[in-house]
Amino acid sequence: MKIETIIQSAVQEAVTELYYFSPDVTQIQVQNTKKDQKGDITIVVFPFVRISKKSPEETGREIGNYILKKVNSVESFEVVKGFLNLNIKNEYWINGLVSSFNESTFGIAEHSEDTKTVMVEYSSPNTNKPLHLGHIRNNLLGYSISEILKANGNKVIKTNIVNDRGIHICKSMYAWQQWGSDRTPENTGIKGDHLVGECYVEFNNHYKAEVDELVKQGMTEELAENNAPSMLAVREMLRKWEAHDLETIQLWHTMNGWVYKGFDETYKKLGVDFDKIYYESETYLVGKDEVLRGLDENIFFQKDDSSVWADLTGEGLDQKILLRSDGTSVYITQDIGTAKMRYNDFSIDKMVYVVGNEQNYHFQILAVLLDKLGFKWGKDLYHFSYGMVELPSGKMKSREGTVVDADDLIEEMISVARNMSAELGKLESLSQEEAENTFRMIALGALKYFILKVDPRKNMLFNPAESIDFNGNTGPFIQYTHARIKSVLRKAAEKQIELTIDIDIKELSTKEKELLKTISLFPEVVKDAGANYSPAIIANFIYELVKEYNQFYHDHSILLEEDAARRNFRLVLSATVAKIASSGMKLLGIEMPERM
Repeated sequence: MKIETIIQSAVQEAVTELYYFSPDVTQIQVQNTKKDQKGDITIVVFPFVRISKKSPEETGREIGNYILKKVNSVESFEVVKGFLNLNIKNEYWINGLVSSFNESTFGIAEHSEDTKTVMVEYSSPNTNKPLHLGHIRNNLLGYSISEILKANGNKVIKTNIVNDRGIHICKSMYAWQQWGSDRTPENTGIKGDHLVGECYVEFNNHYKAEVDELVKQGMTEELAENNAPSMLAVREMLRKWEAHDLETIQLWHTMNGWVYKGFDETYKKLGVDFDKIYYESETYLVGKDEVLRGLDENIFFQKDDSSVWADLTGEGLDQKILLRSDGTSVYITQDIGTAKMRYNDFSIDKMVYVVGNEQNYHFQILAVLLDKLGFKWGKDLYHFSYGMVELPSGKMKSREGTVVDADDLIEEMISVARNMSAELGKLESLSQEEAENTFRMIALGALKYFILKVDPRKNMLFNPAESIDFNGNTGPFIQYTHARIKSVLRKAAEKQIELTIDIDIKELSTKEKELLKTISLFPEVVKDAGANYSPAIIANFIYELVKEYNQFYHDHSILLEEDAARRNFRLVLSATVAKIASSGMKLLGIEMPERM
């Protein structure tokens, strides 16, 4: 049992026995003692003063003396104003180290009988462009959240919905037909998703020129946008697609095939995967059927132009179009169909959508629509709303081609890792193959950590140079510390020093004790990260852990320690830090090199 839980119970008993009042254990504030004060665990005394009718200091002393008698792990206490600071015996922290060293999955929960099934949707790309920096944040958050939920004992299904149909897809198709039908990934050497993305940008350039010309001829901008020849053509192409026109469908299959191959390469580089992939082209018809059912049951209504709408004003929302006047569907229609298919395919207890905060309103509407259609699970969906990634130059725009391409960014990060390692003289002892693999791990570790250490709900500014620094709160700093520990452990093995859990020491230095206390927090950190859907909680904890270790490493000998018992203790301590750092970084999708 955790020391905090033991102390909470002891405080409850103390207040009951001393002051004849039984407080709820959840109301008893137990926290880590501030580093500028003596002690390990602090109890906030102020809430009990009105019950004891004594000063905070006297109340603290009485509760402290009670705990000292009842809790064997407490060695002494000190009262500072309204705070009771408890000193925990070294034996408790050492026993905790032994447990964490012995337990291969320390901090990671196993599935149980009441295991929940959670589906996490992330990535959700469009097949009209390659993945970019914004997609990277989405994929990294979705993958990490999935791993963290697994670590909290849930069964997790990772899923992706590919937006493979619609007006935006037709724009790339039309542009390829008109201005580049001789180009293929094979004859150009261009990755398929990049080639299709170039077509999308090309369409928008032509379309913008057409709109400008029509405005010059006297049309309003809105009328020009709706009547530009290119826009009329792609609308017709979408109608043909939904009518299963053979030529249109064949072109769609061909270009989407190029994109899927490109996506798979990028996903592999990023180290993310999916258990099930859904396609909008397969789910939108299910959604249309549900909308038409809702129309028949008077849940929705039809306007004079035959478009179908939902009136959500009673829920404090607006009216929402569900089917256009020409019968084509919109995004929300597909989401309704996808949701139904998922709950038919899997017995899901929770659905988590990892989608940017610009879609907050969309998911409010989706929850209400699913509920109106009679799906009990509708209101239980969870929109994990995260902030946007911005660059020093501002926001990215796909249609203007001003995005940071995911593939280019990954290659650039690997190049930077290679150059920085060469400058610092690292990895010189590795073979070329081992070095290249390590450069990749450092680069991806830098990229992933830099993105995931930020509170996911906040917008963030991405700076590649900062992310790959070997000092400070970065992935490479954590990886380097892990490699340093592994080096120490290898040298110990070479000297035939065996690690044993029979730790026979009584005294601990301040830094040794702080490190032990930090280690003990890992299981709670994993739970907290799961409850808050926040990889940042894991990331920043691991940074604090390795920072604490580096301070310990700077001040204490390990292999040169003459006392065999203390040397063994420090080796076990080091090995446990490496294990927790590796386990925590794995939850972020980050690999840890053995050598750096």
